[in-house]
Amino acid sequence: MSARALCRRVAALRLLASTPGREVWRSRCQRWDGGHGEEEEEGRVPAPRPGEYLVQYNPAAYETVPRAAAAAASCGAEDEEPAPPPLAPPFRQQGNPYSVRSSRSLSSSQNTLLDLALSRGEGGKKPASAAAATPPREDPPGGFEPRAFQKCRPEYAAVSHDPAHRPTPISADEAFLLLNKVSVLRGSLGPQDVVGFLGELARLPPEQLPLVRGHSCFSMLLRYAVESLRLLSDAQLLEALRALASLGLHPAHGVLGLLEAEFGRRATEGMEPRRLLLAADLWRCLGRPVPQFLEQLYGSAAGWRWSDMGPAELVQLVYVMGEGRRSPADLLPTLELQLLRHLDRLTAEELGAVCLGLFKSQSSLSPGAVVRLANRACALLPEMSDYGLVNALKLLRFSYLDHRGLLRALATEMPRRAPRMGVPGLMHVALACSALHHRDDGVLQAVADRLPALVPPCRSKDAAKLLWAFGTVGFPPSRAPRLYPGLAEALRQREAEFRRFPEHLLTGLLGLAFAGIFPTDLLAQALSPDFAALAAASRHLELKKDLFTVDASVGLEVPGWAGPRVDRALAEEVTAQLWSFALQDVCVKPEVLEAERLLGELLGGAAYVRKHMILPHTRSIDLEVRLDPAGGPVPLCSEGDLHGPGPESVSPAARAWERGLVGVTITEDLLAQLTNIKGPVVSHPTEKPDSRPAHSPAPTASRDRAFPSGAELTEGLLEALRRPGAPSPCPTRGVQRLAVQVSNRNHFCYRSRQLLGLHAMKRRQLALLGYSVVELHYWEWFPLLKRSRAERLAYLRSKILGHLD
Repeated sequence: MSARALCRRVAALRLLASTPGREVWRSRCQRWDGGHGEEEEEGRVPAPRPGEYLVQYNPAAYETVPRAAAAAASCGAEDEEPAPPPLAPPFRQQGNPYSVRSSRSLSSSQNTLLDLALSRGEGGKKPASAAAATPPREDPPGGFEPRAFQKCRPEYAAVSHDPAHRPTPISADEAFLLLNKVSVLRGSLGPQDVVGFLGELARLPPEQLPLVRGHSCFSMLLRYAVESLRLLSDAQLLEALRALASLGLHPAHGVLGLLEAEFGRRATEGMEPRRLLLAADLWRCLGRPVPQFLEQLYGSAAGWRWSDMGPAELVQLVYVMGEGRRSPADLLPTLELQLLRHLDRLTAEELGAVCLGLFKSQSSLSPGAVVRLANRACALLPEMSDYGLVNALKLLRFSYLDHRGLLRALATEMPRRAPRMGVPGLMHVALACSALHHRDDGVLQAVADRLPALVPPCRSKDAAKLLWAFGTVGFPPSRAPRLYPGLAEALRQREAEFRRFPEHLLTGLLGLAFAGIFPTDLLAQALSPDFAALAAASRHLELKKDLFTVDASVGLEVPGWAGPRVDRALAEEVTAQLWSFALQDVCVKPEVLEAERLLGELLGGAAYVRKHMILPHTRSIDLEVRLDPAGGPVPLCSEGDLHGPGPESVSPAARAWERGLVGVTITEDLLAQLTNIKGPVVSHPTEKPDSRPAHSPAPTASRDRAFPSGAELTEGLLEALRRPGAPSPCPTRGVQRLAVQVSNRNHFCYRSRQLLGLHAMKRRQLALLGYSVVELHYWEWFPLLKRSRAERLAYLRSKILGHLD
């Protein structure tokens, strides 16, 4: 049997020598047959001599590439002249037990490990942990290349991999001859041979790589590579990883897991910093998350000799941090120091890459360092790309830094740059403005004018965040009539994405609600039971609050709404959560406590002021005060209910989600009976006169007097009688409802008195419920906190009395 097998192999080699690429094959086969068997004339297969054994060659019998892969490889070649099929598709004899197994003697544990690794090929399922750790990739604004900064200096060649740079390609024939050589050499392959074979195969054109990856001899080569991991030098290990990146190995391939472990081991043993950075970049090009390796890289970076490194190594490290979405706290002080040391040497694109890396990794630098980065961005702005500018704005957004120089420059740059920017870039510009509460109508108008032509193909994420941004800064729909409808239509076209990203629909609807726009079809979808259950089940996002805000706004601002509504239990749950948070945050702020205390003194007691959430879905509190027509205070609740979230602390007007409750219509006669006041003059011949004494209203006196004594029409009684689903704008005849609000800077746009979207919507909805808003402006009230009590009381008195009819 062994002689027959040898005869077949020698005959096959002679046959291969007569095919295209035979010169390459012949030169690489000299060591196999010792130079014998080459006497035949080139280009011809010698005729068999009498009695000679002839091997019948059938390439199809050795084909192992799936038909789909072969079809894909031939796709697009219909217009070219048909070429003869290549001689060397993957060879594997169907009954050959030696085609995959290594002839080396391995321990059982090694064999098990290798089998498990190699069994997860390209079709293998990605591990759940790896899938969870994979950061979502975003398309760069305007199609710009995120790795363009690596072309700024030649030093990046030592710390990064350029996927576009490929060496001189080889033909498919040469590639398959190399694979067959692996099959022949087998156990005699050394570590250097394995790395050399991988590097040669990586030169194959990308469209033919699937043919190699599906070859059984390629699996054999990977097995040899795993066996040789500990024997490879650091440089050889990097070359093997570079070859696998060029070969397009699947990120979840088991061999990569073993390779990652080896890199991690060497990182802890002091692998050279530039090689570690190159390895991290290669893992990124492969698309495989390697959090453990990155942790080991960051740990070793604390001991690097930074004096021997330049800007390229620094920028590459920040880029790696950004792509890994991880900010090593122990490394940040050193990183900040090195950034400031090299800041003046950074080019525009390098600075943009640094800003993006810091933003993605959520790295909190000191305010002074961020200001210096923004100053450098201002200096480089004329030569900075649109992508770099967007990245600088991302850093400002993350750091909440309202850098006046860069924001002023944005007003000049955006009208010029916006016409050439894509939707993601425009979205980030608008989002930066909203996050910084910066309303510049010139910038927003430039973005709004560009968007309608780009909106149809944009992602739901972009449309939602654009709606949120424009609604937050209060950009009026009249300034761009096509903006809001176009973005709403983009949401409709991406309806299928909402099952996976429910937050996008709610974000977009909130932005529309801020602008006073309520598209019924999108609202019906968001408030449907299925979508509400999906949003409520989300563990990573606070979607319940957004859903509650949308639902309650619909109940107040969409008359006659007949669509679905959120379950009352969910609304009560979110209300309780919001009130609990308010008790620990807003309710205990000094400016709020002082206003509550002084209002109680001014009006005659704590019973005349209620600190609560009139509209819980707006996520803020108010100090509610009620005055009669004469200017006297009306008590709101008992002492025991002043600060509790009980039934009295949230008015029925705030419970706009309650529907279908039967109420009682308040008539003049009913009011007269309840208050012992004579009603309108109406002729009732059969009615007996009321024998009870009537209490006439006290004569109108000064507005500063206390509330008169006598029979009261309590608000609790009226609220019980009034229909909650349809609150009247003036629930008590002659009684004014005041919502006293202690504002702060975060309620307004930057350096402006323009309310932000949520607070503007709250004012609008309070007016619908019959409330008058009394605002204690922060620029007036905060300075008074340092002045006398008499001055504060006088200020509050003027505010309250100024809103009387």
